[in-house]
Amino acid sequence: MDMIRRTVLKGAGTTGVLAGLLAAGVLKPTLAYADDWNKAAFEAKDLDVALKAIGGETAADHKDLVMKAPEIAENGAVVPVDVTSNIPNTTSIAILVKMNPSPLSAYFEFANGAVADVSVRLKFAQTSIVRAVAKADGKFYSAQKEVKVTAGGCGG
Repeated sequence: MDMIRRTVLKGAGTTGVLAGLLAAGVLKPTLAYADDWNKAAFEAKDLDVALKAIGGETAADHKDLVMKAPEIAENGAVVPVDVTSNIPNTTSIAILVKMNPSPLSAYFEFANGAVADVSVRLKFAQTSIVRAVAKADGKFYSAQKEVKVTAGGCGG
């Protein structure tokens, strides 16, 4: 019984301290949210506008940017896409689906020395071209593939 009392008092004390710090403004949980996300790119309704918003409208094809996606997706609601950049100093990878209502589906940034390798499951509205754009040393590179969707997807 003594252990239960100690656990309750410890929990109540911790809760009180956290509540006090929040009220005093010392802890600011809103700072955990991403302030610098590219809102214009994610809200773009056209592939070219989204590419321009991320700076990748002049991306050139590169053999070291490898994208794996199925040729035929039986379920457009869950399409696996894997992107690996073997280009040195890759700092970001964006994945765009041309025919989706919002083409920019995913955007990843990498710290110095991080392996630029991502795997996502995307929702496709219909048969479309999926495009990966990587940024390395200030230049943009791309790879793309058409994925045929047989059922499901954003449109139902």
